[in-house]
Amino acid sequence: MNLALWAAKTGLDAQNTQMSVIANNLANTNTTGFKSDRAAFQDLMYQNVQQVGAQSTQNTQYSTGLTLGTGVRIAATEKNYTQGSVLQTQGNLDMSITGLGFFQITMPDGTISYTRDGSFSMDAQGNVVNSSGNPISPAITIPANAQSVSLGTDGTVSVTTAGSPKPTSVGQIQLASFINVQGLQPIGNNLLAESASSGAPQVGTPGTGGLGNLAQGSLETSNVNTVTELVNMIQCQRAYEMNSKAISTTDQMLQYLTQNV
Repeated sequence: MNLALWAAKTGLDAQNTQMSVIANNLANTNTTGFKSDRAAFQDLMYQNVQQVGAQSTQNTQYSTGLTLGTGVRIAATEKNYTQGSVLQTQGNLDMSITGLGFFQITMPDGTISYTRDGSFSMDAQGNVVNSSGNPISPAITIPANAQSVSLGTDGTVSVTTAGSPKPTSVGQIQLASFINVQGLQPIGNNLLAESASSGAPQVGTPGTGGLGNLAQGSLETSNVNTVTELVNMIQCQRAYEMNSKAISTTDQMLQYLTQNV
């Protein structure tokens, strides 16, 4: 295949993938705790026509070489873990993390997943669960006779019951952090999974060991910047058009060559 056609074709593929990343960011503008993605581009291998530094004569060398690139690819998608805005909801079991850390969620198979989505509620047994019904870890159960629930910045969950005005602690929320948060694997439903790249979770009490504090009655919103994403969309569209134009121009050049040989 003509090298220019191939390089432009890889450009179309890469920009199409880039648009998918942008579209997913925009689709999750209102997703609680969502972190935007960024596509990382990487050039492909080069055809070495003339080696840089090769002997041009017995006593001289080429100061530059002749290498032809073969295109581009999306090497990775990286999440932006900057803090999102905090939305006040006044919900007793709505929580937000100010700073580092992830809530821990026990999955049906017993494994632990991680999330910044603090929109919790109670199931029929009083267990604190996420929107999919999976319990927070460590498990916290709210008594049936609880009249109010309060959450401390250190994750202490307390309740008051009828006839006992003094709050009673019913559990402690723990947060997890990772050496490489970019290595966490998104699995959908606002959840992330540990991977070999992320390292093992470091679990601790909120507000200690570099972990963030908790706030009751609030949720962390998506950190997607719609203006930035729209600008990225325009750039992606222009790049796609230029690669398409390169294919069209190369085709016209080849057509001219065959018609005039």
